Amino acid sequence: MTTRWRSAAVAVAAVGLVVGPVGAGAGAVYAWDAAAPTASVPASTVPAPTPTPASSDEFTQLTPAVTRQLDTAIKKVLAEAKIPGVIVSVSAPGKGDYVRSFGVADKATGAPMTPNLNMRIGSVTKTFTVTALLELVDEGKIGLDDPIGKYVDGVPNGDRITLRELAGMRSGLFNYSADEGFYKALTSNPDRPFTPQELLAYSFEHPVLFEPNAKFYYCNTNLILLGLVVEKVSGVPLDRFVDREVVEPAGLKHTVFPTGPEFPSPHAQGYTDQTASGKVETSTDWNPSWAWAAGAMISDLSDLRSWAKTLATGTLLTPATQAQRLDVVDALPGTGYGLGIFDVQGWIGHNGSLPGYGSLVLYLPEAKATLVVLLNTDIGYQGQEPSTLVGEAITKIVTPNRVYTLPAQPAS
Repeated sequence: MTTRWRSAAVAVAAVGLVVGPVGAGAGAVYAWDAAAPTASVPASTVPAPTPTPASSDEFTQLTPAVTRQLDTAIKKVLAEAKIPGVIVSVSAPGKGDYVRSFGVADKATGAPMTPNLNMRIGSVTKTFTVTALLELVDEGKIGLDDPIGKYVDGVPNGDRITLRELAGMRSGLFNYSADEGFYKALTSNPDRPFTPQELLAYSFEHPVLFEPNAKFYYCNTNLILLGLVVEKVSGVPLDRFVDREVVEPAGLKHTVFPTGPEFPSPHAQGYTDQTASGKVETSTDWNPSWAWAAGAMISDLSDLRSWAKTLATGTLLTPATQAQRLDVVDALPGTGYGLGIFDVQGWIGHNGSLPGYGSLVLYLPEAKATLVVLLNTDIGYQGQEPSTLVGEAITKIVTPNRVYTLPAQPAS
């Protein structure tokens, strides 16, 4: 699920969804990041993901020979897809630990990518925002079946769209990042700040796409609304609430929710073609306020390795609430989407995409395996998010019966 915004762009699996992706399509998170619009998928037309239970035996021992295989496979993807640089971690208890970086963090200087760099994580932000929301559910301050109209005025169908449907990408609201006016405003001045209300205005200019809960549609608008709910109920700005109630309790040391273009050092330069000219530009210091609750956060490899397990196992939530989160609904072939989280062939997590950056944060519960991929580009290759290409190459080797594949969605 990505946070792409352009409907002509490659659709990303928004589970990752980039503000952008889950599938890839235009800007959601195909993995599914916040800004990419994805196709509307009626539940009745999509086969349910039915992976058989995994076991630790399904995860390949990370021997020197397997390590060489991984090195070769990742380098091949980088060369074919023209990815500047990537940071990768894959591990499982008793099976070994593979941590590598390839390529460059800065094309101008040739500085190498290294595992300690801070990176923009796009739609993986959604997992933090929804966790914050679910904590308020556990505290009895909100209910998942509350209508959004109870908290935010002026939402089309606001008396009938529930918080659960927003978190599960089944609201029917138009994705603000697919609006042409928004695209022009952002690309003409990538440094400008956007308020949540400005983002919602782009969405609400359009009619609803379908009745609440009728279909799956990866949509960044949903997360902007949930961010406002967290703020209203908690009485605390979203960035501070997420830091205090999610990031700190999870023990994360290098994960931040910026309110402007600030970007902790050291960090990689990001490269995107989501520009006014259509040419590749450096997007490192673009203001991510346009993605806000859907895709603005920053993290690093060490924190995301830890977060993958926390997210999938529900450490910060009650078992009952975590069970609701993981109650996935058919989204794409072989992929189910729960509440701000996806299940792709047994791998649980999210992907992300923001102009210049891509991410993938996954956990395979039965094998207790973790997979994290961080890239400094969001430029797709043959209709796929670059994070999907790397994730697929890795899982073909380490979990051949659990290959991470997100089907590309046609751009809308």
